[in-house]
Amino acid sequence: MQIRPGVAAVIFADDRVLLQRRDDTGRWGLPGGAVEPGESVRQALMREVREETGLEVEPVRLIGVYSDPVHHQIVSYPDGNVIHYVSSVFECAVRAGTLACGTESLELGWFDPEALPEDMMLISTIRIRDALARQVGAFVR
Repeated sequence: MQIRPGVAAVIFADDRVLLQRRDDTGRWGLPGGAVEPGESVRQALMREVREETGLEVEPVRLIGVYSDPVHHQIVSYPDGNVIHYVSSVFECAVRAGTLACGTESLELGWFDPEALPEDMMLISTIRIRDALARQVGAFVR
């Protein structure tokens, strides 16, 4: 098993949150992914969102850092790799771009945070709830 840094973005517009249907699980979740070697967390966040949604974003607030295996931070991939992600999650503002699916997105959509899809990734639901709490300090889960 490897430990790897990850990032995810919570993007709100008109009281809705942007979700992607991921190609690796087929479930809805937040845009994000792994930090690549030589890349900062900020760079990774902006790259992942651009690749998956077509949007240029700017992180505006750290929502939390997530590492608890209970919250599905350990992922087993079909190729046999098992990764334990330590993920930094940020609320982001859209600066430019047009919403468009990247190669890792099957579908994109704006959802009412109180009416999320049934086939949501549990960790994304937790992160959205944390973002809506507007806690002054970051969550550490």
